[in-house]
Amino acid sequence: MSADVPFEITLCVAPATAPAAGEAKIHGSVTAAQSQAVSSVGVYVQHYRRRLESADSSSSDDHLKAHSDHVTAETSRALQNMAVGDEEDEEESALLLASDPKQWKKQDHYAVLGLSRLRYRATVDDIVKSHRKKVLRHHPDKKAAQGLANDDRFFKCIQKAFDILMDPVRRKQWDSVDPAISTAIPTGKEKDADFYALFGPVFEREARFSTKQPVPELGDADSAREDVEGFYSFWYEFDSWRSFEYLDKDAADGNGNRDEKRYIEGKNRKERANRKKEDVQRISTLVETAMKADPRMVQFREDDKRKRNAKRDAREEEARKAAEAKKAADEAAAKAASESAAKEDELKKQRQQAHKLLKKEQRALKVLFKTANYFAPADSAPSAADITAATEKLDKIIAATPDFEKLVAIREQIEKAHAAGGSESGRAAIDEAVSKL
Repeated sequence: MSADVPFEITLCVAPATAPAAGEAKIHGSVTAAQSQAVSSVGVYVQHYRRRLESADSSSSDDHLKAHSDHVTAETSRALQNMAVGDEEDEEESALLLASDPKQWKKQDHYAVLGLSRLRYRATVDDIVKSHRKKVLRHHPDKKAAQGLANDDRFFKCIQKAFDILMDPVRRKQWDSVDPAISTAIPTGKEKDADFYALFGPVFEREARFSTKQPVPELGDADSAREDVEGFYSFWYEFDSWRSFEYLDKDAADGNGNRDEKRYIEGKNRKERANRKKEDVQRISTLVETAMKADPRMVQFREDDKRKRNAKRDAREEEARKAAEAKKAADEAAAKAASESAAKEDELKKQRQQAHKLLKKEQRALKVLFKTANYFAPADSAPSAADITAATEKLDKIIAATPDFEKLVAIREQIEKAHAAGGSESGRAAIDEAVSKL
């Protein structure tokens, strides 16, 4: 058992703001003193004891060794207590360890802190834990204790990466131009490529830049049309917070020329605007390419086309039926007009024929009157009075009898009477016909 070693403990002086002795308040009584045996432990106590027991000149080497062993043990315990174990640590390549802190803009901050697998998905807790591990591993004091070269370049890179990734604004600027994250977009012409496997990760990658969260997902073949159209509507109006200040060119150190600084600032603004414009165009191309290649949108367009065609066909069918009905009506009207015209022609012909027959019969009746000497008494020539009286009666009969058959009947009756009884009977038949008019 180790021997007890006495220690002197000096209490610190009371601060100036402490109340005077007379103003102090007593909140309770002090317990009675008790005698306790205390054993001092620890690497530094053991080192002190060894120095007391031995006056060897190598005691300074023992001190350095004890300090190194203590630091190594503490580091080992700290690493074991971390959430991320050594078996998950990323390999530090010689190129990474040789990073120049002066070229910090060109370094991969996530790789420096061992977060290459997480990158923009790394949380603040992940960054703090990884930074702690890197500091314990690469701190210059530890290297000096281990007898290694006092090279703090990579340690400065660690600190720079930690400062940038812990600052929300500067981290966004770095994430915007992270060279390890691809900005390539599919062409939509990839052979035998699954659309969802090809475009899904790309939209997920770009969604981190959206000012509106959450971002709708691409979905799958069973997604509702409303969700699919909502997804593309969101991306057509995509508002990105991505910026390109990280790529700004800095003015040369010690350059006090304000005109030069203004020129560089103006050039940086122009380049940022150009990069932003290119990025907006890249997102638009991605959305348009995805819409053209999306089998759901292709199906939706075909459905809409069928609906439009169905409406168009219905309109065309309705127009066709209306045209056919109009044609039928026109044909019926034309037929009716033709039939009416034919009928009219027939009636006209009949009237003309009847008129001819009537005229013929009227001439025949006139011939009858003339042949019968105007029905004057027998064996005597008709006088002017007889001719006039007979002609007047003939004109009355002709004028009052437009019907051919009736006129034929009158003529035949007069002829028959004249043949049977002579002129006297003929005159009587004429008078009877006139009386019946």
